[in-house]
Amino acid sequence: MARTLTVSRVSVRPGSEMEYLAAVRELARLAEARGWHLWLFRRPDAGGSYLEFSESRSRETHRAIAERPEDERGLEERIRAVADYEPGAWELWEEVR
Repeated sequence: MARTLTVSRVSVRPGSEMEYLAAVRELARLAEARGWHLWLFRRPDAGGSYLEFSESRSRETHRAIAERPEDERGLEERIRAVADYEPGAWELWEEVR
């Protein structure tokens, strides 16, 4: 199985960055404990612009495809309540070995 990655451009609504960051941090902690990874990068010259990198061991276990536990689904809902994902945000990329 090849590791799988998504790179998602995210725009956080004005005044919602603290809520977004808190939810992403919590989701990233859960991810690490469950064997997948979530990294967040900020564009310093454009407030509210972020890149989320989500990596899993396989396509089947990726955040964009696999059924997630209730706590992860709740965090995803919190994130989507304050942020918009650009088209193509959930395109899957597979590792080349």
